[in-house]
Amino acid sequence: MKVGVTGIGSWPGEDFAAAQRLLFGELGDAPDVPHMAELPSRGIGSDMIGRAAALIDEFGLDLQPAGWRVTDAAGIDHRRAKARWREDLDLLEETAQGYAGAFKLAVTGPWTLAAMIERPRGDRMLADHGARRDLAGALAEGIAATLAELQRRLPDLSLTLQLDEPLLPRVGAGRIRTASGFSRFRSVELPELSGTLTSVVETARSAYEGTLTTALHCCAAGLDPELVLRAGFDAVSLPGEFLDTDTLDRLGPGIEAGHALWLGIAPTHVLDQPLRPDRLAERALAILRPLELGSAWAGRLVLTPACGLAGWTQRPAVAVLRNLREAAAIVGDELAR
Repeated sequence: MKVGVTGIGSWPGEDFAAAQRLLFGELGDAPDVPHMAELPSRGIGSDMIGRAAALIDEFGLDLQPAGWRVTDAAGIDHRRAKARWREDLDLLEETAQGYAGAFKLAVTGPWTLAAMIERPRGDRMLADHGARRDLAGALAEGIAATLAELQRRLPDLSLTLQLDEPLLPRVGAGRIRTASGFSRFRSVELPELSGTLTSVVETARSAYEGTLTTALHCCAAGLDPELVLRAGFDAVSLPGEFLDTDTLDRLGPGIEAGHALWLGIAPTHVLDQPLRPDRLAERALAILRPLELGSAWAGRLVLTPACGLAGWTQRPAVAVLRNLREAAAIVGDELAR
């Protein structure tokens, strides 16, 4: 049984072309999945919120001291973020020539975006049902247009869309604070949480000719895997440290039904300290063996870092991917016994 490896998205450095070449080199053999490099250290518009904002065309955004805010027209930072996306697509097209295989695009999801972007008159878009619906719709259209362009430019790629939702558990639990900090936004009910995610996924799939694989990644505690799978995602991506007994019990039926688990077993919170492959394999097997799914794991398991690697330096970040690949071989052999 072969177990794949992928990164989460963010990566150290400022040279997009060099980073992308490296990721193709490290993860370019199936079943591994190289991803589009996200380089926050390049500055404004290059972090996960700015990258997602760059995909939105239906209304303008501007970067204020408190963060991104909806405006009548795109501000200079919004325009720069869009220009950087176009440059990155050009560089990706050049770098990916001759590559045919899996490739992943990671984009911030609608709920984390709604919790971070302000309405024109202040406070987050999360506060208003209509505002968050409009934001999700605009994001979905932007993702769909980007996937269609990627497919046109690089038709030999088999695309995966990963939505990053680190704030989703807090949105659902009503734990996002207002701008004043003295109160919290009302929790969003499960049907709206799930329905919004489903709408984004379906819009993305409608723009892609072929099979689009989708995954939701959350590097925070408290995510309900059933919510993710019910929303229509093919895979759920979680750090291993948050997979308690209850979460595993709810995840098991989804795996048996054909969904995939992207398991974040390489810790990233201590910078530049990659774990050895044998330790990574031990961590993975300690989580997987109690599920007793055996051969059901074939083709449904991907090992990942727990979160992005933007705060790391490049050599240890590369070591994380290489150690994960060695660990994946060990895990595959052990699960096949």
